[in-house]
Amino acid sequence: MTTATHPPPVAPSPVPAVPARTEGQFASSRPMLGEQLLGANLITPDELEAALEKQSKSKGRLGEVLVELGFVAEEQILPYIQRQLSIPATRLREGMIDPRVVRLIPRAKAEAFGALAMFKVRDTLTVAMSDPQNLQQIDELERLARLKVRPVFALRASIQRMIRRCYEEGFQVDAVTADLDENAVEIQPDAVEVDLSSVESLVDGSPIINLVNYFILQAIRQGASDIHIEPNRQYSVVRFRVDGQLREVLRPRRDIHPAIVSRIKVMAKMDIAEHRLPQDGRLHVAVEGREIDLRVSTLPTVLGEKVVLRVLDRRRLTFNLDALGIPSDRLGAVKQLLAKPYGLLLVTGPTGSGKTTTLYSALELIKSVHRNIVTVEDPVEYQIELVNQVQVDEATDLTFANALRAILRQDPDVVMVGEIRDAETAQVAVQAALTGHLVLSTLHTNDSAGAVTRLIDMGVAPYKLSACLIGVIAQRLVRTICPHCRTNHYPPAEFLEGIHYQGDYRRSFARGAGCPKCHDTGFKGRIGIYEVLTGGAEFRRLMVEHADVDAIRQWYRSQGGRTLFEEGLRLAEQEVTSLEEVMRVAFVE
Repeated sequence: MTTATHPPPVAPSPVPAVPARTEGQFASSRPMLGEQLLGANLITPDELEAALEKQSKSKGRLGEVLVELGFVAEEQILPYIQRQLSIPATRLREGMIDPRVVRLIPRAKAEAFGALAMFKVRDTLTVAMSDPQNLQQIDELERLARLKVRPVFALRASIQRMIRRCYEEGFQVDAVTADLDENAVEIQPDAVEVDLSSVESLVDGSPIINLVNYFILQAIRQGASDIHIEPNRQYSVVRFRVDGQLREVLRPRRDIHPAIVSRIKVMAKMDIAEHRLPQDGRLHVAVEGREIDLRVSTLPTVLGEKVVLRVLDRRRLTFNLDALGIPSDRLGAVKQLLAKPYGLLLVTGPTGSGKTTTLYSALELIKSVHRNIVTVEDPVEYQIELVNQVQVDEATDLTFANALRAILRQDPDVVMVGEIRDAETAQVAVQAALTGHLVLSTLHTNDSAGAVTRLIDMGVAPYKLSACLIGVIAQRLVRTICPHCRTNHYPPAEFLEGIHYQGDYRRSFARGAGCPKCHDTGFKGRIGIYEVLTGGAEFRRLMVEHADVDAIRQWYRSQGGRTLFEEGLRLAEQEVTSLEEVMRVAFVE
């Protein structure tokens, strides 16, 4: 159900009479919760009256009823409840719960009391409770856990949701390593050959194998793009990057971290005896009937080796230019650029902004049996039919520049350079574009205008750049609002003024409240925002004159071009994403 908080009324409305506190209500000499929320313009008098009416029937707490009805968001009401109770209040989510302490409280008691053990510091157990002032329940929890209990407030619905997660879905590491089938993740023999007997002492046998399998299995099920396994002083941390954001999943014991790293190194055919230097590896696994590539990278830190596994799941990607979210007018311009017989087309943006996906989608569009398409990449993430892909290998001096020189002797029609990292590669790529080849590549810049000055700074002559650069695509990825917890809200006028919003200040925008479907983030999936800068006589003149970024950007705007931030605002107005997400991803001048 879509709900909305309302803009502040023009004049204060009469406050309805709030019934006297009943037994079990938040006891305090401060103004009652309903009065505080009215005073803060978080709810209207009519909403308070409706909530009080439902509360009288359900015998629940007013705050929980208001959240259940969607009149106020959980994160908005918790500070008021915290002040009312003089007890810390928290919004429960994954990563806040230590799996080792959850079962100190039996599930039956946890459900009956509305209580969930969160973490332990020395002899004190922090417990989320829906009734943190119930001394009888606290005494009983201390008897069961044999620890001193520190209560914090959380809404009963959040506690019950997390109880289901923590007690039933393999939340504890011990349960995972004991019960998970070793063959849940099958290592493909054509990619990796593993002799477990030679490293059995290092990986401590089956429990470690099961734990590593669990990481991979859960990451693929949750649509993660990366798995981070990091050493800490007291424990290891396993985090998944989902929709561009990292979230903590598990905290294995610190003493088994070396064994986890060794197991992953064995799977990826890396040197298990080398702990002082970074290493790269790759493995191919079959998970629930799906074939997945994992790219592995290790990095020595002061506390041990950090491991990152990049999950490359071809089934999750469609290399289709029409499905990337590029606006129709910009999409037409991109396709016109790809139809040119020669020139340099750049895709810019930070790491993780979807540049490789855009380039692969472009190759899928233009590939043909009548064209010789060659790429040089580091690494080759996905294999594409009818495209000759070359893997960079620094050990054999097969660099981007050297590979590109060799490719130009292979009679190519289209060349894709994974990334222009240095002056040498830039010079060779520009020369290829000047000699009748269509060259596609990526560059790390903040926007499309910055690509010009970046190449000139690398030593490319402005007159050469003006002769070959046909266009620049700058892009970012913004998270899309979860459809299961979508709500509407009215941003304050000060906020809209701060971002120079030109639309109606009285309109509502959408955002996600957070739910189990989106792991309480409010977002599910991502979509791209794009700047498309195309060449012309004036653009070439600016390059020859060595114009700065501001001059190029001003010319781009004068041609009707929209910046990344303006593209993000367009999606926010369409309620695809939130204003806060646009602010996080795109820069406001």
